[in-house]
Amino acid sequence: MSPVAVLVRSGDAGRGDVADGPGGGPDAPRGAEPAGAVPGRRPRLRRAGRWAAGLAKFDITGVFFATLFLCWSLTPSLLPRGWLFQGLIGGISAALGYGTGLFVGWAVRRVYLDRRTWWPLPRRRLHAVRVAVATVCVAATLGMLVLSSMWQRELAALMGMEGASTGGYIRAGLVTVGVLAAVVTVVRLLRDAALWVGGALARRTGMPRAAAVAVGTIAVAAIALVLVDEVLLRVTEGVTNRIFSANNEATPPGIEQPLQAERSGSAASLIPWDTLGYEGRYFVARGWRQDELQRQTGAPARQPIRLYVGLDSAPTPQSRMRLLRDEMARTRAFDREAVVVIPTTGTGWVNPTAAQAIELMYGGDTAIIASQYSYKPSAVSFLTDRDAAAEAGRRLIDTVHGAYEEAVAEEPEDDRPELYVYGESLGVTAGEGAFASLTDIRETVDGVLWVGPPNSSRLWRSIVTRRDPGTDEVEPTYAGGLVVRFANDAQDIRADEREAADGESMWLRPRVLYIQHPSDPVVWWSTDLLIHRPAWLSETPGYDRLAAMRWFPLVTFWQVSADLAMAADVPDGHGHNYGTQVLDGWAAVAAPPGWTDADTERTRVLLQRAREHQGPEK
Repeated sequence: MSPVAVLVRSGDAGRGDVADGPGGGPDAPRGAEPAGAVPGRRPRLRRAGRWAAGLAKFDITGVFFATLFLCWSLTPSLLPRGWLFQGLIGGISAALGYGTGLFVGWAVRRVYLDRRTWWPLPRRRLHAVRVAVATVCVAATLGMLVLSSMWQRELAALMGMEGASTGGYIRAGLVTVGVLAAVVTVVRLLRDAALWVGGALARRTGMPRAAAVAVGTIAVAAIALVLVDEVLLRVTEGVTNRIFSANNEATPPGIEQPLQAERSGSAASLIPWDTLGYEGRYFVARGWRQDELQRQTGAPARQPIRLYVGLDSAPTPQSRMRLLRDEMARTRAFDREAVVVIPTTGTGWVNPTAAQAIELMYGGDTAIIASQYSYKPSAVSFLTDRDAAAEAGRRLIDTVHGAYEEAVAEEPEDDRPELYVYGESLGVTAGEGAFASLTDIRETVDGVLWVGPPNSSRLWRSIVTRRDPGTDEVEPTYAGGLVVRFANDAQDIRADEREAADGESMWLRPRVLYIQHPSDPVVWWSTDLLIHRPAWLSETPGYDRLAAMRWFPLVTFWQVSADLAMAADVPDGHGHNYGTQVLDGWAAVAAPPGWTDADTERTRVLLQRAREHQGPEK
């Protein structure tokens, strides 16, 4: 029997194990009426009964591997998981294990067992083996659920969260069974369809049955793929596009058009308020104004400039960049002490903590410039618009840098504003799109702060891959840290600053800093997790990752994929929630002259106060 046949006949290992009543055993004549059958019962109903019995029968090798994969999935991942998420991941993992077990069972029978005189086992002995394996699998699953709940509480404690209870986590097992049953049912329906097509093809063409089944399998798979791609995905994409587009046209609650001429969308702006999009309106309307800055810091301040162009502000990317260039000229953005370019995430979101941190540091003597390239969330944009993000980032940074070069061409070197780039999450991928190398960065801007870089970020991946020997992937060192550095938390960032102050090492300017948490799934998620163990899982775990986390083929990929959905739903300093650590990053990369640790802590208090007053940042 070929592997194709195995995949479409998942019950082969247990043939004949369904209880055979009198007259219904394997020796009964084909078409014979089972004992006790209702006279006149239609053949269609009998076929439906046999199909239902087959659906309820599981291959014992598949069950063993399903349990193995399930137990793997119950080991800890990067972030604490609730019972519902764990049940979903456990069900998917168990289904993968079940399919693996079917193939392994076929291979063992074909290569070894079928050549042994003692195989197949007597029916009673085979039944006893099946019962024993099933009992061990149930016991192992229950034991792992209890152990998993303990791991989840340990991981939650690392992040200052409340962990799951053992009793509550048992519910994950019920969800797992439901998901596994659903997946197996769908696969068996496809199997039956393939067998029906193969049988019809064999009868009408005289083709050998094995070849006909293979052709039927390919045909059903092709039809299923077309239905998923052309119907399900396209309908889903259309619905989500309408939802995200409608959200982009809305205005966040409590947000009003700014009155200050230094803001895009104001009455003096060249960019209309109603074209900025949801996140653009949120960005230009938030933040402290000049008088509020002076009141909070007790020092003189300027009105911060915030410029933003939305997807609806002009019909083409080129015309949007021209409009943004005119805005920079209108507001005299390059007369400020610091100019910050922020390639946005998928929806056009700008982290308000990052924006306010740099404004507080410079007393409002700043210009922050951003543009929207999509209205889809970062997760969707990551899958569908990754190249578009890089191109949008390149276009934005090139536009601002070109305008900057023209504006300061006649200015003395010391009188020119500092030009910085900030990116977070997919904004890192967008920002990296403007630079070919670290040398290119140093020749273009005065510093870069990148937070929570996706694992696929081109420049980040290149630097991490070529890190200095003996340094960890979770916090690598590159070229002795002369230009680019990596930090997990504020303590790491400040350690770099102390080293430079003590003369033990030199971090050259312009500086490039990546901040990445050991527990951030955005940083560590990759399709390579399917079949390769990453270096970061072989290293000493970071401060908020459990040492008990291990890599397992296929399973770890789904675990970290589930973590993505909860990446920001954790306390500051963990997962994809970087909180006020961006302030420490700015202090390392772009601090004004004379800035001290005391200034950083005083500004952190103001940022916390701003969050309480203006609402959460996400």
